[in-house]
Amino acid sequence: MDFELTGEQKLIRRTIREFAEEEVAKGVLERDRTKTFPAEIVRKLARLGMMGLPFPEEYGGGGADTISFAIVVEELSRVCASTGLTYSAHISLGGVPIHLFGTKEQKEKYLVPLCTGESLGAFGLTEPEAGSDAGGTKTEAREKDGHFYINGTKCFITNASYAKFLPITAVTGGHEGKKEISAIIVPTNSPGVKITEPYEKMGLHASNTTEILFENVEVPVENILGKRGDGFRQFLITLDGGRIGIGAMAVGIARGAFEKSLAYAKKRRQFGKTLSQFQAIQFKLADMAMKIELARNMVYKAAWLKDMGKPFSKEASMCKLFATEMCMEVTTQAVQIHGGNGYMKEYHVERYMRDAKLLEIGEGTSEVQRMVIAREIGCP
Repeated sequence: MDFELTGEQKLIRRTIREFAEEEVAKGVLERDRTKTFPAEIVRKLARLGMMGLPFPEEYGGGGADTISFAIVVEELSRVCASTGLTYSAHISLGGVPIHLFGTKEQKEKYLVPLCTGESLGAFGLTEPEAGSDAGGTKTEAREKDGHFYINGTKCFITNASYAKFLPITAVTGGHEGKKEISAIIVPTNSPGVKITEPYEKMGLHASNTTEILFENVEVPVENILGKRGDGFRQFLITLDGGRIGIGAMAVGIARGAFEKSLAYAKKRRQFGKTLSQFQAIQFKLADMAMKIELARNMVYKAAWLKDMGKPFSKEASMCKLFATEMCMEVTTQAVQIHGGNGYMKEYHVERYMRDAKLLEIGEGTSEVQRMVIAREIGCP
């Protein structure tokens, strides 16, 4: 068993860490305050070759592995979770379905512009009445004369305003009361597509999250992704990989909050001593460091299993569940260590705490992760 990163992985980590500290950290508080999308950062990530990192080189990707992807997400999220989420969703939700299930022609048409950064990746799954119960999808795609006509609503869609196309799930038929759900690639400039203004959110203010409305949107039947009726299975597979990205985000946010807290505790003095000299604070910091390390190991294990072609659904849910709940705990403790200053935006940790909460909800709530794990361990 070898826990050492490869030379390529170390190079990617060093490159993206320097980029995060020199480019992403700059202006992070202002982007959060003004809810400004990090468009220029995304363009620079594309120039670094990061936007297609885990995809084949023949489509403009970097041919890297899932652990490398997790490293990039962690390093970006350590300084700006909004940027980390933008990147993670672009890869795991926008690019992966096309990579896994698309035809060669679809990959050349849609995966290439994702890898080059010409378009951001997004995935239309969640609906107002179909969140954890994704099988409750109501968006319909009726086939007529070689085209689908799509009607419905998708909500909480990351990157939608910057995506030139995205796969969505829609009901394409049914039999004996069972819905046939398919995945269809929809260009966002199609007549009848309306992308709303971004939501007002608790955290992750610089990420783009919107609602998408479809009104008689016409797309050719060849835009179906994979086999007709396979949409439900496809998004389950997609979400398994996406949970690795969310786990990596959680590790990055927690690490950022921990590092701020450790530096603050070494500097801040109370009762004639630094905070780091008080055992109560030492124990908080020790627990934070331990849990971050454990969570990262779980993320890497799930990523390694995926790269090896082994089953990883259980491990992906475990890493997502543990890492996100750990992240919420660590960021809350970070605010506590900072005391009154922790409530102030200039110290960053309140932003980390606000950003952390979504991770326990998105791409399968903590409750859903426990359901998945229970199923995987053999519960009836």
